[in-house]
Parts: sequence; structure tokens; C-alpha cells
Amino acid sequence: MKLLLLSIIKIVLLQTQPQKVDSIKVLTPKDIIQRRIDSLVTSPFLENGFIGVSIKSVNSDKNIVEYNAKKSLTPASTLKLVSSATALMALGSEFRYTTTLEYSGEIKDSVLTGNIIIKGSGDPSLGSWRFKNQSDYKQLTENWAKKIKTLGIKEIKGRIFGDSSFFDENVTSDGWIWGDMGNYFGAAAYGLNMNENLYWATFNPAKLMESAALVKTAPDLPYYKKINRVLTDKAGTGDQVNIYSTPYQDVLVMEGFVPSGDNFSVKGSIPDPALFSAYFLHKKLEELNIKISESPISLLEANKKNISFQKPTQTSVIDSLQSPPLKELVKECNLHSINLYAESFLKTPSVIFNLGSSTDAAVKAVKQIWQTKGVKLEGLKIKDGSGLAPANGITPNNMTDILKAMFLEKSYDDFYESLPVLGVSGTVANLGKKSKAAGNVHAKSGSIDGVRAYSGYFTAQNGEMMCFSIMINKYNSEFGSATKELEKLMIMMVEL
Repeated sequence: MKLLLLSIIKIVLLQTQPQKVDSIKVLTPKDIIQRRIDSLVTSPFLENGFIGVSIKSVNSDKNIVEYNAKKSLTPASTLKLVSSATALMALGSEFRYTTTLEYSGEIKDSVLTGNIIIKGSGDPSLGSWRFKNQSDYKQLTENWAKKIKTLGIKEIKGRIFGDSSFFDENVTSDGWIWGDMGNYFGAAAYGLNMNENLYWATFNPAKLMESAALVKTAPDLPYYKKINRVLTDKAGTGDQVNIYSTPYQDVLVMEGFVPSGDNFSVKGSIPDPALFSAYFLHKKLEELNIKISESPISLLEANKKNISFQKPTQTSVIDSLQSPPLKELVKECNLHSINLYAESFLKTPSVIFNLGSSTDAAVKAVKQIWQTKGVKLEGLKIKDGSGLAPANGITPNNMTDILKAMFLEKSYDDFYESLPVLGVSGTVANLGKKSKAAGNVHAKSGSIDGVRAYSGYFTAQNGEMMCFSIMINKYNSEFGSATKELEKLMIMMVEL
């Protein structure tokens, strides 16, 4: 009886002991990132918007973090990674564009009966100021004029012709916005580019809300009509000018505001750089007392004015000029986010491989090139090479799959070196300072109206190289900063 009673008491005591509590789950970096994404998605900041995230190992099939990774989102300038990677992979890091100065006809008794031809190959850096040991457009044109003079030519019975036929005449993307195209960031890639297709418009401000006079354009563009509707705003308000023009237009319309004070300059895009190249060389030759019977012209201008101009089948080369190697052009493009360079990178492989010279043909070529590398491109719907078109669409997985494939290419090191470094350089120099992401994350930024994005590479805590793509579309800026939110995610991801 006593034993039975002791057994009953033991059972009761065991049943009344507190149950063992499960240990608290320790959140991993992946969990923390996922919780942050979930928090953003349910916040007013993204109540009407979208976020897509893809983080992958470049050495394995591991998908570390995915959220809306198969949804096609607007990438903005992160699309430059696709066009620059394509060009490097397809053409090689040492590829160089070649521009030639030629003449047709014959030279007799100091008279050239024929034409001087500037023949482009899509070089976006021709006459640019960015590169050491390369002539800017003024030096380049003066050198060309002197070389023509050394041929003994005193008169040209013909004209100076800017040949931009390397790319299709329809140079702009169907997806570009009218309000972008006349500004420098909206400069299209022609078969013949010059000075990055840039001109400066300088205004003299007046009293508040009064007209600001257009002082000059540099370079001079006398063959365009300029409609100036720019007004004067308060001091310190900055550049609020929009320039409207297209390749087929002979008018530059300037609207908006410049700040009061000293003369103020804004950047526009030259509508026909081949015509400008021909015009400027024509002008320099006249300064050397060389007579020219016909006005300068471009292929585009000839078609616009129904001027018959047959490109000669035989020419003699006066000068041949090569660009810096492609790896240097790509570095400038990605570091400074130059749309013109990215558009040239998009089109050039398509022309080189005889797949077409238009933007549409170039987009098809990009898809073919990456599909041969085994990259799946469902959801990829791009309209240009720079990301300027709001209609561009790419999934986070598209981007990381391309970055992952690029890791295996010979040109990867040059591609990697072209990317801005968080907290250090380029468009991400001010992000992630004094964090573990600084100096680690190599990423291209992207920003157009309602879009913020970052894509690139980083090294995880275990030393593994990762690629990533984070895009936010249609966010509500009244409830937060998209740049700050993406900065937080990039800082978190290096803890993986």
C-alpha cells in the first residue's frame, strides 16, 4: 500500500512539473533580410508598389534569397550591366572602335574632285574629353584639317560628309520619352558620334520670372533654330531646364528655369552628330583657306532634304583612329552611368555579327547571345541598352543569371572592375559608409521616376562570391526613401 501511494505521488509530481520550453530561434541573416522585405511590402511605402530581390551564389545553384524574382520589373540604369556585359563577352575586352577619314574621287592640280568622308563605327568616345592621350573634338578636327591640307588640297569640288550608316538611322528607342531626348542624358548612339553628342547651352538670367537670354551653345550649332522659353528663378534653385529635340528636327526648344545670378549652362544632346562633325571639319578647312563648293552634310540630313548623295564604292584613307579598348569604355559607362555608351554597346555586337543595325535587332541579338550561354530569359523585355525607357522589363532572376554567367567569362575581371564600389566610387560612393558593405559591394545603381535599383556582386561572410539584383518600382516617396531602404538591404546581405 505504501509503495502504491509513493508511485501515485511520483506520477502527480511529474505531471505538475513545468514543461520544457523550446529554445528561442536565432534569426539568420537570410531571415532578417526576408523579414525586412516583408515589412516593406506591408508598409505604406510599398502599398501600391513592387519589390523584387534575387541573391545567388555564382559558384553553385544556390538561390540564397528570392522575392518576386520571376516578376518583370523596370531596372532603370542597372540595365547597363546587361549591355556592357554583352559587349565585353561578345567582342572581348581589347576590342576597339575604328573611325576613318577618307576621300573619294581624285586630287589634281591641288583640287579634290570628290568628297571628304568621316566614316564612323559607332564609337561613343570619339572626340571625348574623358580619356588620357586622346584628342577632344577640337584637337581631333584640327588634326584632320591639317592632314587634308598636307595632301596639297586647296579646293574641294564636293562636300564634307558625315557617314553614320554603321547604325540604323532610327537611332532612338521606341520606348524613350519625348522630354528626355533633347537633354544630354537622352543622347542617342549614332554610327558617327562626336564629343559624346554633347553641347552646352548658356543662359544669362534676368530678374525673377523674367526671360533668361540664350547667350550661346558650345559647340556652335548655327544650322538649328533655337526657341528659348527659359525663365529666371530664385538663386540656388539649380538646373530646371528641359530641351526638346529629335534626330529629325531642325529646332531646339528650351523651356524651364535657371537660377538668378551669373550665367548658367545646361547640357543638351546634338540631334545629328554626323552633321556636326562634317560642319566643324568644313569650318576648320575654310580657316586653312581651303575652298569647298558644297555645304557639309550627313546621311540623315541628305535624306531629310531629299539631296541625292551616293556613298562612293572606292575611297582613299587619310587617317584611321581607334578608340580606347572596350574595357576602358565600359568602366566609364558603368562608373558614371553614361547612356550613350550603353546604347552603343547594345548595338555594336549585332552589327559586328551581321544580325542587324537597329535597336530592335540589337535586342534580339542580346537574347541570342545569352541564350547560347544557357541563360533563361523569360520575362526579359528590354527596349534599349541604357535603361532610360520606362517600358524596359527584366526579372531579378534574369539579372542575376546574366551576372552569374558573366562570372565564368574571360572578360569578367574587367567587367567587375568597371562597377562602382559601395561607399567608395561612382554613383554608390555615398552609400554604406562605415558599414561592412563598404568596399565589398560592387554594384550599378538605377534611377528613373518611380524606380530605384541596384545590381552587382558582393563577397559573403564565408568568402563566397554572390551576385544580386534588387529593384523597387512604384514606391511612395512620402513614406520613405527608396535609396535608404535599398542601402539597408545591401548592408544586411553582406552578413549572409
